[in-house]
Amino acid sequence: MPGGAVGLVGATDVNRIEAPVTFKAYMMCAFAAFGGIFFGFDSGYISGVLGMNYFVNLITGIPIPGPNATPAEIAAFTLTSSNKSLITSVLSAGTFFGALIAGDLADYFGRRTTIILGCLVFMLGVILQAASYGLGLLVAGRLIAGFGVGFVSAIIILYMSEIAPRKVRGAIVSGYQFCITIGLLLASCVDYGTQNRTDTGSYRIPIAIQLLWALILGIGLFFLPESPRYFVKKGKIDRAVDVLARLRGQPRDSEFVQEEVAEIVANHEYEMQVIPQHSYFSSWANCFKGGLTKPSSNLRRTILGTSLQMMQQWTGVNFVFYFGTTFFQELGTIQNPFLISLITTLVNVCSTPISFWTIERFGRRPLLIGGAAGMVVCQFIVAIVGTATGATAGAAVDVMIAFICIYIFFFASTWGPGAWVLIGEIFPLPIRSRGVALSTASNWLWNCIITVITPYMVGSDKGNLGPKVFFVWGSLCAVCFVYAYILVPETKGLSLEQVDRMLEETNARTSSKWVPHSTFAAEMGLAGKHHMDAENVEDVEKTAPIA
Repeated sequence: MPGGAVGLVGATDVNRIEAPVTFKAYMMCAFAAFGGIFFGFDSGYISGVLGMNYFVNLITGIPIPGPNATPAEIAAFTLTSSNKSLITSVLSAGTFFGALIAGDLADYFGRRTTIILGCLVFMLGVILQAASYGLGLLVAGRLIAGFGVGFVSAIIILYMSEIAPRKVRGAIVSGYQFCITIGLLLASCVDYGTQNRTDTGSYRIPIAIQLLWALILGIGLFFLPESPRYFVKKGKIDRAVDVLARLRGQPRDSEFVQEEVAEIVANHEYEMQVIPQHSYFSSWANCFKGGLTKPSSNLRRTILGTSLQMMQQWTGVNFVFYFGTTFFQELGTIQNPFLISLITTLVNVCSTPISFWTIERFGRRPLLIGGAAGMVVCQFIVAIVGTATGATAGAAVDVMIAFICIYIFFFASTWGPGAWVLIGEIFPLPIRSRGVALSTASNWLWNCIITVITPYMVGSDKGNLGPKVFFVWGSLCAVCFVYAYILVPETKGLSLEQVDRMLEETNARTSSKWVPHSTFAAEMGLAGKHHMDAENVEDVEKTAPIA
């Protein structure tokens, strides 16, 4: 058999389904979060570049306004809404398709290998962008880089969720969002430093620095183990035991390691009995099986994962990070829009670590409900103040900036990490890679839609909504509040296998009261004899799907 003969201990105690973890093992899990840095940097650098004088001149051919330029000449010196839309959204288009493809690759070649491949594709896209001297190659490079970001953003969440200990899984996956904010901050700092250059270095330096982040992540992952749940899915139980022992810092024959692998195997066997996988197409179709009224159905989980990521984009936060610099420029009352964008990014970075504690102390559900409520208030205050004053009075602009920063605080400490944590937890193993891929693709699809339409909404040559655009974001945040209250379950402190059972027995509003009461190993008859028989392990290996 593929994994070699192995005997596993099947646990009956719900508190013994996960091995104790060492500090070294925690660090191994946390390193994977580094993938967020080049995701954040790639998303963030473009905001500053779109407002750089040299870049605007390069793309449009309009001369850079001199010190005696008229207000009309200064206002005309900007990228068109269509160019802003194309340059920004093409990355999201690439990531959408990259995330979908990544689900298949993660099941064929492994989670770790797919992330490394994503780093290589991303580096190719960065090289093309850095070599560009016009719109065409820049757009092509951002499209290719988007595929790489799609690979990494989808599978890094899957990988981290599958290797992290349950009691700190939320905090560790939140570290991914924290690294995204670090990437955004670094991008703002680099943009701030190169904004006044009058050569191609103004935009090439921010682009080329991204190669460093991809190299660090790709090389580092060579030294980390594959996900044990991937090996269980492929039927290589012996390999699963080896890598789990390494991840937990325990001996291979540790009873804790044996029990944890047995629980993963039993849960996978259970899920395969509920919805078998017979072919490549049926494995995708399984993501949409089950009824809408059953909370644990694969269809409901897929809708929950994809809609969570849609709602995260509906909060409007990427309007600030993608178009913040040009938005503040067009207000005409801020002397240094680059500095304001740097400040908002710094708020984002400083706020995210709060979630490391709150997401495990209070849970996922309260954070999303409370965060949405806070964002609604801030967005409407910004919209009302900006509309009432025309965003021309100095005090009014100060109030707007202050509440934009408070709004970013609410997002960064709640919806920012919370949506990523949940999509890594709600899917059963047989469809987990594809479920996370679909959810991540939804994030990038809505990211793309928003980046396409937003320049037309606020551009002075188009909709020219100005501060009124925050009425739109505030209304959408109100939808997020209702959505979180009705549909988001509580998964705090549960193993991925226990989340499966919780979804079968509760609904979103009662999920926080659910307590584990049995193990899959016991229910599948794999724990009664203290050891899981070799023939049982072999059966799982023989029935493991091809993809």
